[in-house]
Amino acid sequence: MFTENKKSNSNTFSQQNTIAQGTTFTGDLISEGDFRIEGIINGSLNTSGKVVIGKTGSVEGFLTCANADVEGKFKGTLNVSDTLNLRSSAYIDGEVQIGKLSVEPGATFNASCLMKGSVKELKNETKVDTSQNNSKSGQSA
Repeated sequence: MFTENKKSNSNTFSQQNTIAQGTTFTGDLISEGDFRIEGIINGSLNTSGKVVIGKTGSVEGFLTCANADVEGKFKGTLNVSDTLNLRSSAYIDGEVQIGKLSVEPGATFNASCLMKGSVKELKNETKVDTSQNNSKSGQSA
């Protein structure tokens, strides 16, 4: 009798913002959507989405996002609430606060790093060595 018209609100922020190669942006960007950066950003970028810094991309300043893939250059303060992926061509210099980190061989990671999130407790187990050196066991008294 009644029909529901379900339209997803997830499409609202599914568009990707792009800073193209040859573009330089100076200032503060705030968005709910994802970003792909092939140009240059000098300033701050704050998004609840994913940020991809391409091979030709460069960000200098502050970056706050949920996830980030870096192939290009970043210098400054980086806050990633979930996962930071550094590709082999990535260059990071500054302060980094992340949930998880993935680094490909060849990436440059010159930063102080604070990993946040759930802390796993390490168990301090003591192993008892029950094997003894019985070199005298074959000798009689």
